[in-house]
Amino acid sequence: MKIICIGRNYTDHIHELANEKPADPVIFIKPDTSILKTAQDFFIPDFTDNVHYEVEILVKISKIGKHISQRFAHKYYEQIGLGIDFTARDVQQKLKEKGLPWEKAKAFDDSAVVGAWLPKSEFDDLNNINFHLAKNGEIVQQGNTSLMLWKIDELIEYISQYFTLKIGDIIYTGTPAGVGKIAENDILEGFIENKKMFSVKVK
Repeated sequence: MKIICIGRNYTDHIHELANEKPADPVIFIKPDTSILKTAQDFFIPDFTDNVHYEVEILVKISKIGKHISQRFAHKYYEQIGLGIDFTARDVQQKLKEKGLPWEKAKAFDDSAVVGAWLPKSEFDDLNNINFHLAKNGEIVQQGNTSLMLWKIDELIEYISQYFTLKIGDIIYTGTPAGVGKIAENDILEGFIENKKMFSVKVK
């Protein structure tokens, strides 16, 4: 099982980090060891003092596929979820300055929150899903899948050119604007529409 993450998929987030708009989706991988166990607290790692939350819509792959056409992509997933891509922003910045891969900043242990899953049949339109993240009861990030530069089926087509998608693989589809630093004792709660998908305490 692998976690395939998409970076820079919301224009406002690209601007807030002063990045360039990519011509193609930006892809990086998290290993299965990055998944935070259900009901476990998130502990800020010793190697960073600037971990950011990034809330994202998730897609769980339900069928093996390679070179999947966009028009058939909907057949390869049945569930939609919500999660956090925790990012050691200080580490990432140093890596970016040297032109190095991001894995130390993005793929460390427990850096991937995976919340509950919902059947995609619950949604009238997968390209119009509202979601948000609250920190200590205050909304800090909110987005809608209509604002994604590359929609879910486009991402599956693109990703499957390079990686065989297997049952259980998870796609993180990118984060909207509003990312920020976490601190000890923060409570992070994620919602799709008004349904709570996860709650994580920071230690």
